[in-house]
Amino acid sequence: MKIHFLGANKNVTGSKHLVEANGLRILLDCGEFQGPRKEARERNSHLPCDPASLDVLLLSHAHIDHSGLVPVLTRDGFNGTIYCTHATRDLCAVMLLDSAHIQESDAQYLNQKKAKKGEPPVEPLYTQADAAASLKSFQSVAYDRPVKLGDGVEAVFREAGHILGSAQIELNVRTNGARRDGGVRRLIYTADLGRDVLPILRDPYIPEDVDYFIIESTYGNRVHDAYENASAKLAAIVNRAVKARGKIIIPAFSVGRTQEVLYTLERLVEHGTIPEVPVYLDSPLSVNVTEIFRAHPECFDAATRALIRANKSLFGMGHVIYTRDVEESKRLNDLDGPMIIISASGMCEAGRVLHHLKNNIGDARNIVLIVGYCAQHTLGKRLVEKEATVKIFGEEYQRKAQVEVLNAFSAHADRIELLDYVERSNSNVKHFFVVHGDEDQSIALSDTLREMGYPSSVPNEGDVAEL
Repeated sequence: MKIHFLGANKNVTGSKHLVEANGLRILLDCGEFQGPRKEARERNSHLPCDPASLDVLLLSHAHIDHSGLVPVLTRDGFNGTIYCTHATRDLCAVMLLDSAHIQESDAQYLNQKKAKKGEPPVEPLYTQADAAASLKSFQSVAYDRPVKLGDGVEAVFREAGHILGSAQIELNVRTNGARRDGGVRRLIYTADLGRDVLPILRDPYIPEDVDYFIIESTYGNRVHDAYENASAKLAAIVNRAVKARGKIIIPAFSVGRTQEVLYTLERLVEHGTIPEVPVYLDSPLSVNVTEIFRAHPECFDAATRALIRANKSLFGMGHVIYTRDVEESKRLNDLDGPMIIISASGMCEAGRVLHHLKNNIGDARNIVLIVGYCAQHTLGKRLVEKEATVKIFGEEYQRKAQVEVLNAFSAHADRIELLDYVERSNSNVKHFFVVHGDEDQSIALSDTLREMGYPSSVPNEGDVAEL
């Protein structure tokens, strides 16, 4: 068995890992690299392996940094099956088409500028037609149901607790020769590992008898604020904005973070902790995703199912206003506060949130609330660092709005939670391969695992491990 590390090594985007086992070539995730435009274009246009040579793609979840290059893969020759959970399939049906729309819009915008300079046009990374065609290769399966991939190789999707439908991928590979475990090697790819403390979703599955881990390290050396404090802090922020009659702009990922924020706001209103402030969900994708959430109760934890049985609203249907078209979105900038606007993208790199920031960042009554991870060199990161001047759509704006950060909403396990997951796995692990983290985070987690007595390493992109 071999593992080829093809993406998200010493960084947090573009997850791709190729496993060779018993003659099969199995790709774990096919994520889009997100970073500086030129580098992203180069990386995403050229897949690091021949799509036609692959037998199967196992997709951990629908986030674009794990699924975003599926249309490129299928367009360029992949003829195998894409396995994922039921919820992931439904989410990809809207998210890949949305991503393609962004690719086409970006290309159109660039080509207008290039035409003025007499430069040749660019093509979108992939089109909506490519995205729609890729969905034909999907086959969804239930959690905890083994899927036979080939001779002596099976996959099982285990709960990851990260976003709706997210899964750890378990690979069981039968080998020749006598072994204590009956001749089976078990590999766990955690993908993005969630947290026990978050509402809505089930807690991550704890595996046992694992030989090898490919483990994420987004927060490999950082600790989140206690989730119990997040609700109180959010309430204080809302009440402050109400008093000042300001607006709260929340850049939020369409899958997971948006629903967690809506859920928490709904509970605060329900308990009378905050007044019923108008909440605008200004993202067509987020609206569609929130509807998909309601279709997948199999992913919910016991507390959320109890709310459903009690006929309670999960995501604030009573006072949340869903805006779909552009004109509705523009009108929000002419309305007076107090109000809350939740819009994508979470890192403030694209989408309608940029227009809301442009129009509201110069007012000291307003609050920009960051509720998720922001990578280096993004506008979101510059806001987290509270820079006095920020660039939006190429123009500089003085930041007078307040900036608050609530990292307790993070859907990634932090350092303590990752180490607890490892200790609870009760596994005689032969090696941890630490991926999906900035270099300092991956190295810190790997060093700690070694101190705990586990063999561990941080692969470089392009490395191959023979197991």
